[in-house]
Amino acid sequence: MRAQKLTLAALALVAGLSLTACQGDEDTNGSGPAASQEAGGSGGSDAQDGSGGSGGSGGDKAGSGAEADGDNAEAPDDAPGSGGGQINTGPCKTANLQFRATHGMGEGNVLVSMKNTGDACSLKGFPGVDLKADGGPGGISAERSDLAAPSVVVKSGEETRFTLHYPPNNSGGSGVKIDRLVVTPPNETHSKTVMIGLDLPATDDSTVEGLTVDPVGTGKQ
Repeated sequence: MRAQKLTLAALALVAGLSLTACQGDEDTNGSGPAASQEAGGSGGSDAQDGSGGSGGSGGDKAGSGAEADGDNAEAPDDAPGSGGGQINTGPCKTANLQFRATHGMGEGNVLVSMKNTGDACSLKGFPGVDLKADGGPGGISAERSDLAAPSVVVKSGEETRFTLHYPPNNSGGSGVKIDRLVVTPPNETHSKTVMIGLDLPATDDSTVEGLTVDPVGTGKQ
């Protein structure tokens, strides 16, 4: 009888151990999918956050690029008025001056105009003026007057003048027929020829009394 009780107790112990082992397997299997689900959830969340972060940074870069382009558009290097407009106020060059001679209102005066075709430049002083006779050798040089010489700035397209004074031929005899002036601007060595018709008293000298030139920028402009 005692042996039968021991056998039943042993069977009960074995059955209890088997039940415990089965429950342990079920717990283990149950924790696997749950853990997998949690890992999948957290992984998806991390991936979503990561893609959103990279998209945000890309947007920031695009925005900064647009701002840089906007800055460049506001002040381009070749914008009108940013590189050009440089003015040269050095001495005027003969090559950039157009000459024209006309008779003045009073007898014995010639107005010589000089138009600037280059950049703005300056003139100060007396021009050199040689009067050439039609078919005659050499020429007659004008003396400088006593007027003070101002500094004149001549912008592009503008002109300035000087006055040549000469003694008219009132002798009734044959004088010297002048048909051209050779003009050299102040501070220059190159000359230009201007056509004009004058009748001066005959002379054997290279100068004529009363033949004078005023500085540039004086008289009627």
